[in-house]
Amino acid sequence: MRAGSKVWWAIAWSVLGCAVSSPVGEPCESGADCESGACNDGVCVDPDAPGGGGAGGAGTTTGTGTGTTTGTTTGAGAGGGLLCQPNNDGTITRDEVPIEVGLSAKFRAATDVTVDTAGTMMGGARTWDLAVDLPGDHLSLLETQDITSTWFSATFPGATYAARLSETETLLGVFQVSDAELSLLGVVSPEDGVTKTELTYDVPVTVLKFPLEEGATWSDSATVSGLASGVFATYLEEYESTVDARGTLITPFAEFDALRVRVELTRWLGGFPTTTRTYVFVTECFGSVATIVSQANEPDIEFQDAAEVRRLSP
Repeated sequence: MRAGSKVWWAIAWSVLGCAVSSPVGEPCESGADCESGACNDGVCVDPDAPGGGGAGGAGTTTGTGTGTTTGTTTGAGAGGGLLCQPNNDGTITRDEVPIEVGLSAKFRAATDVTVDTAGTMMGGARTWDLAVDLPGDHLSLLETQDITSTWFSATFPGATYAARLSETETLLGVFQVSDAELSLLGVVSPEDGVTKTELTYDVPVTVLKFPLEEGATWSDSATVSGLASGVFATYLEEYESTVDARGTLITPFAEFDALRVRVELTRWLGGFPTTTRTYVFVTECFGSVATIVSQANEPDIEFQDAAEVRRLSP
């Protein structure tokens, strides 16, 4: 573990609640898996086509079907499932953020780039435009992984899933989901061995606390201990999280009514503090759709020099 390394844990928020939408004809488990918002007998279907609403025409699917705003399903159509309809009321509940094993999403990612975290204000409304091209942009697939058969499953018996934490490192965050919050339990390497990483928090760190609404705050202080690249390590991490803004977020995928969560992490390693700022943009039905991570010891709340930027992409 290097004191000056990127803040690997923060990027995990990019995967939460974001699921790849499949086109018509592709396999699915529910309507939420499909661009059309309709799943019939395990296949994405066009709800406007004959029989598209379910087996024998049973069931009715309503909504835009655009892939950016899902609708709600009523009736008993086979495979129909309940879809999420954003109401854009400024409050994001646990039910409005799908967080579970098996979700995946594509993000456009870049490291060491210039962005504007403040966005622009017009008529009292804030807009962040992250659809712009950034140097080094590339697509990155992020997934929530089942840990049942992993080498570290016994260390985290209450965990819900694991997810890669950063574009620049292969480490996985281990997370637990409850009705009230999403928590980080530890950090591990994908493989076991003499150079493995297996770090645990003495108390779970709250990543998201529901319901999310502007002005909400929470904080955690946790001791991290275990093996980092095969070497024993122990250090303190302090987190201060605030839902500090609401506005329109523009991503390569779509525009969203988003809440911005500001996280300030101070890591005490070897008696020296390193502080990093992270902005996480959370929306109804999609969860986290973008993250911006500062360089180490960034002095300004709103900054332009980003260590890593991710935003949801088609």
